[in-house]
Amino acid sequence: MQLYNTLSAEERAIMIDDAGKQRLTLSFYAYAQLQNPTQFRNELFLAWNPLDVLGRIYVANEGINAQLSLPADHFYAFKDTIEKYDFMKGIRLNIAVEHDDHSFLKLTIKVRDKIVADGLEDETFDVTNIGIHLKAKEFNDLLEDPNTIVVDMRNHYESEIGHFTSAIKPDVDTFRESLPIIEEQLSEHKQDKKLLMYCTGGIRCEKASAYFKHKGFENVYQLEGGIIEYTRQVKAEGLESKFIGKNFVFDHRLGERITDDIVSQCHQCGEPCDVHTNCVNEGCHLLFIQCEKCKTAMENCCSAECVSIIHLPEDEQKAVRRGVINGNKIFKKGKSDVLTFKNNSESHSVFNANEPKKDIIKEPKIKKSYVGKAIHFFPKASIGQFLIEENEIKIGDKILIKGSTTGEQQMVIDEMFVDEITSEKAVSGDHITFKLPFRIRLSDKLYKIVN
Repeated sequence: MQLYNTLSAEERAIMIDDAGKQRLTLSFYAYAQLQNPTQFRNELFLAWNPLDVLGRIYVANEGINAQLSLPADHFYAFKDTIEKYDFMKGIRLNIAVEHDDHSFLKLTIKVRDKIVADGLEDETFDVTNIGIHLKAKEFNDLLEDPNTIVVDMRNHYESEIGHFTSAIKPDVDTFRESLPIIEEQLSEHKQDKKLLMYCTGGIRCEKASAYFKHKGFENVYQLEGGIIEYTRQVKAEGLESKFIGKNFVFDHRLGERITDDIVSQCHQCGEPCDVHTNCVNEGCHLLFIQCEKCKTAMENCCSAECVSIIHLPEDEQKAVRRGVINGNKIFKKGKSDVLTFKNNSESHSVFNANEPKKDIIKEPKIKKSYVGKAIHFFPKASIGQFLIEENEIKIGDKILIKGSTTGEQQMVIDEMFVDEITSEKAVSGDHITFKLPFRIRLSDKLYKIVN
């Protein structure tokens, strides 16, 4: 009995091309009480494999979360396989805005503790006491209400390429991180504001809305079907799309265009761009935004180090990426010291719900180039030490030291030591130290301000 994939991604891609059939990409979720998720998983695999269903599906005691693709002519046969289960009868299937026959190249169905890693103890609150679902027009109307706070429940790399224009976008790597942050920042507005949430397909909001109601928020709303269903309704009803840019998706495409707006920038040069890619170095796979020019120049890599690695013989590449420490670098998403430019035009952290939504005056953007990172602080002498990773620093340069705790601190270097020797200039690879009127942290980054 076959309960796993036997074909490689390359073999599957060839079979898809040879079949010449249009494939649909879709997603859905359902919360339910499953007594035996392993048995359920095996039943799905046996039913879907003959239909050439491919995708990434998670099942748990609490239900199912699925992103998949299948031949269009198998759609109704597929619906029959899921509607044999009572909890999935009449379920909404979110059909992708854009289709790619190669969006998925494997059928992977995994049994997990949860269908979304939310970090919550479900037994401590009523997970069925969810917020009010809104369709696209209702969502648009509520966005215009001055007492509405709209929150993006996705991660930073998702919201960076597309979002609702007035949304709070927490600067988080995972869904579980956003919940306590949002609760803390909006703690004073549990009664006087309407909390409006959205995510990709609706599943994160389903749990988050119940959590926030448990925490005392009285007016909780969520976008029914997420951005995917919102876009379908906007097109079908001729509505204005309040969502701009691209919707990040978790398949080969990494995004589908909603509007022509480009709201993000290449992480390497700063040019307008919203195309995500993974670093081609097998020991890195950093997810980041890269324009075509940088893709060509950097050979689809995130850094010069990765470029050098991909030109090594395969056995040497394997030796470089061997080990737990190197393995922990794999699949990071959009945050790395090696990225020479990051989009700093919008704040992803603190939100003041009393601030007006319109006519906000933004501080002029500081032009800067990344130089290096903090590696030590000597408290008694008030001296900071940095590793220069790119560019150079000279006496008289105006610098910016930036970090989540340090904030943004500017100063002019009037004296510095390079590898413990007084010097006028420091270049890549040098260790520099100089006096500071504030304490720095190891997570701080050093930039040179460009006039």
